[in-house]
Amino acid sequence: MAKQDGTQPQQPFTTEAESALRTAFQDFVKATLGRDLPIYGESLFRGRPSTFAPVSDLPVPADYLVGTGDELVIQAWGQLQMQYRVTVDRSGNIYIPQVGQVNVAGVPYADLNQHIKQGVGKYFKGFELSVSLGKLRSIQIYVVGAARQPGAYTVSSLSSLVSAVFASGGPRPDGSMRRIQLKRGDKVVKEFDLYDLLLAGDKSKDVALRSGDVIFIPAIGNQVALAGSVNNQAIFELKPGEVLGDLLRFAGGLSTTAAGHKAMVERNDLKQKSRMVDQFMLDEAGRKRPLADGDIVNVLPLLPKIGNAITLRGAVAAPFRAPWTEGMRISDLIPDPEILISVDYWQHVNGAILVDTNSTTKVLTEIKRRFDEINWRYAAIERLDPNGLKNQLIPFDLEKAIIAKDATQNLLLRPGDIVTIFSKADIAVPLADRSKYVRIEGEVARPGVYQLQPEETLRSLLQRVGGLTSKAYIYGAQLTRESLQLEQQERLTELTDRLEQEMNQAQREKQLEASSAETLAAYKAEQLNQQRYLQKLRSVKANGRLALEVDSDLNNNRISALPDLPLQDGDKLLVPARPEHVLVQGSVYNQSAFLYREDRSITDYIKLAGGPTRNADRADVFVIRANGSVYNDRNSGWFSSIGGARVMPGDTIVVPEDFDKSSWMRELKDWSQIIYQFALGAAAYKSLN
Repeated sequence: MAKQDGTQPQQPFTTEAESALRTAFQDFVKATLGRDLPIYGESLFRGRPSTFAPVSDLPVPADYLVGTGDELVIQAWGQLQMQYRVTVDRSGNIYIPQVGQVNVAGVPYADLNQHIKQGVGKYFKGFELSVSLGKLRSIQIYVVGAARQPGAYTVSSLSSLVSAVFASGGPRPDGSMRRIQLKRGDKVVKEFDLYDLLLAGDKSKDVALRSGDVIFIPAIGNQVALAGSVNNQAIFELKPGEVLGDLLRFAGGLSTTAAGHKAMVERNDLKQKSRMVDQFMLDEAGRKRPLADGDIVNVLPLLPKIGNAITLRGAVAAPFRAPWTEGMRISDLIPDPEILISVDYWQHVNGAILVDTNSTTKVLTEIKRRFDEINWRYAAIERLDPNGLKNQLIPFDLEKAIIAKDATQNLLLRPGDIVTIFSKADIAVPLADRSKYVRIEGEVARPGVYQLQPEETLRSLLQRVGGLTSKAYIYGAQLTRESLQLEQQERLTELTDRLEQEMNQAQREKQLEASSAETLAAYKAEQLNQQRYLQKLRSVKANGRLALEVDSDLNNNRISALPDLPLQDGDKLLVPARPEHVLVQGSVYNQSAFLYREDRSITDYIKLAGGPTRNADRADVFVIRANGSVYNDRNSGWFSSIGGARVMPGDTIVVPEDFDKSSWMRELKDWSQIIYQFALGAAAYKSLN
């Protein structure tokens, strides 16, 4: 459709314009349901094209009536040869040279070829003739009533009722989609129901338009809203006599979640001057119930209740629902304890032989608890009391229920029960009930990974595994603990963050007070050095070592020399062989390892290392003992006190740098004990220097 009233076609409706086209019933339904329902079929007319023109290569129907303005293409061969394009004039005639005028007005397209051949045959013989339509005429029609864009339209003579309705934007929300009338003269020649097209794609009742036709869209008829568990929730227009079954058909039937037996209907009660609620059963009789204008029908959904199910969940291999049977007990739901083995365990088993090329051998052979073990002492049933609708929690002993089949714990189940299995991580159990693994390495009779027995200590475990070898160095025994490592690392991170803040604050004050560009540049270089040191400090990892405080008696290699310490899950004990050296690190001229001699003091070893450098802090020498402790005496000179102290094999003597002599390290003066505060060991100190 190219023009309306001789003007340019209007533009498509905007989103704002569409949203303004609402009916009072739509607003009422939204207020009732709390959400919008569309008018069925309305979306079909949104965003229509700004112009309308029938496809030019559509075939001309056989019943098309030739009229004024149509172009005919005439070809003849044989004794008569001609090819003409002629246009039907206002009198309905065409002019053919050597023949004259032939009247074709009102001739059906199917009869056109024979009609013209008869006219030409009056004058010529022995020829064949073919007639086709070229450019078709335009006709003027009118779209009136509750159309979105009513008016006069100039359209192709091939246009139909449906195409004109679409071109005009279709019915307004208050216009009928089901009683669109085609008026010709003073008669209604066709009434078209758009629901036929929308529901079944049926366009069989569509008709061709003629010049002067009027398409009238009347006001909308009875409206009913359908919501709930149907395939297409919307506001529908009903014709007289249509019932609930027709409405459900319009909506595409019930959805898969529909209860399938009941619908609630809210309708106007004119006598009471209020709304009333009714209920229809969706049986054969209910589907024949009539509906009234303004009804809101709500199809109830299926409740998610599973009537005969028992649910098993929690620390199980895979949660599932099982059908309930009369007399069913806990042991029937869990006939095999293997059901309780978690997926994590099987993944560990299945992946145990896989080799990670990026892993070390220790990682590949590590033995530890791979999954959270079942809490055999406690499980629970959640049960809904159908009478009071109260939730009940019924605890039971899982082991007694499924292993011992104890009738007091192997409880009867009811439909809808939820059985929850807990792990020892879900609810903390007594220490005696927890599985704990400890790794023992080095100079012991049988190194390995052992599961701790209840209340087992360091001494009793070493005795159980066969004791120590003759080369064991008890003084250097190293016990590391996972929980302690996490705590140390957290504190170390906090201290490093605090140190960084103080250093940055000091640098800002220095740079603000800098009196020259050279001084400012020196401060910036100093800050860069500090940042590098902080990066090193952040890379240091706490080892979680717990100092065992073993006496420095080289001749005491008995288990009794160790503390009778309770062990924890994840503890690691390394009993080394006695080393034959002492390390000297820090601000000395020759950082190295020196042979241990019982008669040598700290001063002797520092002299062997070339003595302290000029930048050494002689008052802050300390020793990282092989037993994990740190020995120092900051308040006395190293020659007078600590210098004469006894040294043990494996000890590390540290001569720190004097921070006051290194301007960029002065802010670290109060942090010089970080290393030995956290028992980080000699390797950590070396990485920082």
